[in-house]
Amino acid sequence: MAKLTIDRLHKRYGDSDVVRDVSINVADGEFVSLLGPSGCGKTTILRMVAGLIEPSGGRILADDEDITRAPPHKRRIGLVFQSYALFPHLTVAENVAFGMKRQGVRGAELAGRVKEALTLVRLDHLAGRYPRQMSGGQQQRVAIARAVAPRPRMLLFDEPLSNLDAQLRDEMQIELKRLQGRLGITSLFVTHDQSEALSLSDRVCVLAHGVIQQFDAPEAIYARPANGFVASFIGRPNRLSGRVDATGDAGRVRIGSALVLRATNPQAPLGAAAEVIIRQEAIRIRPAASAPQDDGNIPGTIAFRSFTGARVQYVVRLAGDVEIIAETSSAGPEAGLTPGAPVVLSIDPGQVFVMPAAAAGMEGAA
Repeated sequence: MAKLTIDRLHKRYGDSDVVRDVSINVADGEFVSLLGPSGCGKTTILRMVAGLIEPSGGRILADDEDITRAPPHKRRIGLVFQSYALFPHLTVAENVAFGMKRQGVRGAELAGRVKEALTLVRLDHLAGRYPRQMSGGQQQRVAIARAVAPRPRMLLFDEPLSNLDAQLRDEMQIELKRLQGRLGITSLFVTHDQSEALSLSDRVCVLAHGVIQQFDAPEAIYARPANGFVASFIGRPNRLSGRVDATGDAGRVRIGSALVLRATNPQAPLGAAAEVIIRQEAIRIRPAASAPQDDGNIPGTIAFRSFTGARVQYVVRLAGDVEIIAETSSAGPEAGLTPGAPVVLSIDPGQVFVMPAAAAGMEGAA
């Protein structure tokens, strides 16, 4: 196993900086996700670590070994691709053995390591099958077995679950978490799916325009976003425009002409134009008749109801014709509210993120 150090890594194509001076330290045995929208530079970083793309600047170290210019086959890194990249004419066992054969592993050692890897992903009973005879989830597990069989010092995952349907993705998230826990291998995982990153990772690195926006534990990323981009990218956000009426612990922000929201420690000065981000899941909605009297309650009317299975979403019209989306459990007492019903919303002021309007996009954006 190994620790991974990415030191001021930079990648430029022509006049475009795809990755800008990114520095990340991944501890031995840690699982870190690179999370962000398409074009943020996450896959470029992964491919530079793998040796598939040459950096324009910076260094990559495995433990204390500088591998920045080392060829891919000498880095001792396993790579799991989005497309599985299995050979259709080879059996499962032959696919897993392929890379090790090229390394000169033969005979009983080869057979033993193939069996070990397939047992690890619970596919040893399917060693004689061909990829076409397997489900997408099984094919992805074969790809993982092929990556771990040579006993690499770290694993890289390039959006490995994006081709799977929702149920298989959930199952494979559990499989990956279980597998990484058993192996204890240093892992770098690329995804644009926040649920994958939050559920799998020890730490998450959120990127935008090739710049790190926040690098922290999943709970911290969610509860204490570093800027407006992170707050809006993680969770299901409402984005509103407003102006700061008061700062500090008893902060307030005015939305439109008639709506004032409480906000703890707005990150914008008094009187400044601001972007206000409130996650749908942070809003509690109740019928107006049953809600307790509280000066923090926000009156509104249900404008639209959407049933999504486990959750119900409501579009609520507030003072000044401001609309906000709130959600609740479809099994909860508030799931049966109908359009036109008067309601009140309760929002923890600590969950009202107020950022300067000019900086609400992201740090370091071009």
